[in-house]
Amino acid sequence: MQTLKQAKVGDRVKVVRLHGEGAIKRRIMDMGITKGVEIHVRKVAPLGDPVEVTVRGYELSLRKADADMIEVENI
Repeated sequence: MQTLKQAKVGDRVKVVRLHGEGAIKRRIMDMGITKGVEIHVRKVAPLGDPVEVTVRGYELSLRKADADMIEVENI
């Protein structure tokens, strides 16, 4: 499996699993990223941080560390 950090610009992916514990996992879920949700990778900054995605109809910027905790599959 790949993580959201490894996804390329333009990819549409589906969340398979969230890694992390406690407050970090809860923060990611509060942003609307839960198992089964579709994510469109819009932009990646030149150094890879942050990653801009569209999830549930809104744009969201994620740090590389957070994106690495989101396991995804291509759809």
